Amino acid sequence: MTTAEQPPPTRPLRLRLAPDSGLPRAIDGAWWPHSDDLLTELPHLLAGLPTAWGHISSVTVNGGAWSALPGRILVVNQVVRLTTTATTSGPHTIVLVAPGEGRWDLLVVPPGATEDGADLLNQQVVRGETAQDQTLGL
Repeated sequence: MTTAEQPPPTRPLRLRLAPDSGLPRAIDGAWWPHSDDLLTELPHLLAGLPTAWGHISSVTVNGGAWSALPGRILVVNQVVRLTTTATTSGPHTIVLVAPGEGRWDLLVVPPGATEDGADLLNQQVVRGETAQDQTLGL
C-alpha cells in the first residue's frame, strides 16, 4: 500500500461543486488538479470535500488519464481503494464513493487547461450544462 503525502497548505484546491438540488445529477462538480499525479493530487482533493460526504473509501478514474496507480493508498490514516477503468462515466471524471453516504462524479479539468477554459467548464458544471461525455478541448 502506498502512503500519500499531505498537500502543501498554500496550494489552492481548485474544486467547484454543483448546488445540492436534491435531484440526481450526471456530474456533481468540477475538479482542476495541478498535475496528472493522482497520488499527489488525491489527498488534497479528499481533504477539501464537504464533511457531509463522509469518508471516501473508493475512487475510480480513467486509467489513461493518470500516471500508474497502486490498488490502495493511505490518506490521513484512512485506506482508499483506487480503481482504474476505461468505462467510467466519462474519460475525464473521477468517481468518489463513501459507503452509506453516496457517490459523487466530478469532471476533471485537465491540469494544463487555461484558467479561462477551466473557469468556463466549472461554471457550466455548476449550472448543470456540461454533458458527462463532453470533449474537453481546453
